[in-house]
Amino acid sequence: MRLKLYYTDTFPIPLPEQHSFPSDKYALLRHRLTAYFADRIDLQIPSPVCDGAILRAHSASYFHRFASGNLTDKEIRRVGLPWSKQIVKRTRYSVGATIAACRTALEKGSAANLGGGTHHAGRDHGRGFCWLNDSVIAARAMQAAHLAERIMVVDCDVHQGNGTAAIVEDDPSIFTFSIHGKKNYPYRKAISDLDIELEDGTDDAVYLKSLENGLNTALDQFRAHLVIYLAGADPYRKDRFGRLSLTKAGLAQRDRMVLTFTQQYGIPVAVTMAGGYAPDVGDIVDIHLGTIRTLLDIIRP
Repeated sequence: MRLKLYYTDTFPIPLPEQHSFPSDKYALLRHRLTAYFADRIDLQIPSPVCDGAILRAHSASYFHRFASGNLTDKEIRRVGLPWSKQIVKRTRYSVGATIAACRTALEKGSAANLGGGTHHAGRDHGRGFCWLNDSVIAARAMQAAHLAERIMVVDCDVHQGNGTAAIVEDDPSIFTFSIHGKKNYPYRKAISDLDIELEDGTDDAVYLKSLENGLNTALDQFRAHLVIYLAGADPYRKDRFGRLSLTKAGLAQRDRMVLTFTQQYGIPVAVTMAGGYAPDVGDIVDIHLGTIRTLLDIIRP
């Protein structure tokens, strides 16, 4: 059976020239996956998320202003991406991809969204390239459909998943674990169920030992029915916004560790790609490709 991968790069993100958001990484990743693993993957465009699912995570006021283009200039600057109708459409499909990946993971054991991981979006605002919080929307969609009750978000993006943590801070059915740069964005952190903060320059060995300890703690403390794994490429040593010193080999070990843990505990896993801002987009694609390769090697769908 093939691994299902959901993609949305056919809905472009209109950006000004020289913008720091690497929107071309998504299509490049899909093309390389097709070249290397065509006989092992099933690429699908998801359905867009419906309003009702969004409103389980976001306030009606914020969502309707986002959908209609009535955000203030300050709100748009906070996200760092220009608003457009195309952005709204792409965001709906990207969130839909995480929902589809979660649903498929619960049926088959694993799946991935070749985007997603928009963990800075809060209940009533977007932030840091994130308009809507796909992890929380997807988690609550699974709960509403009675497919999973207890869901863990394992966030290995270099930036804390502050939006995720804030939205679910009073929700004991969703456990948030974030391992991230201590001095990196966001500079005012939220409080996750488990936060591991790393100093600038942290290398592979320290990172992996910290992650192992965190996974042991989180998975022993919280018996999850589903894990949503944010496999950010931005802890990479050459990332413009990362400030850590992980190598590509170290990031591959990170993926192997997370996915091996979920397999050992018998927990389905839905993977999202989250951030990545290396100057050479090829490095970002290499790291995301490695995540899917590890998923294919470790967890047979």
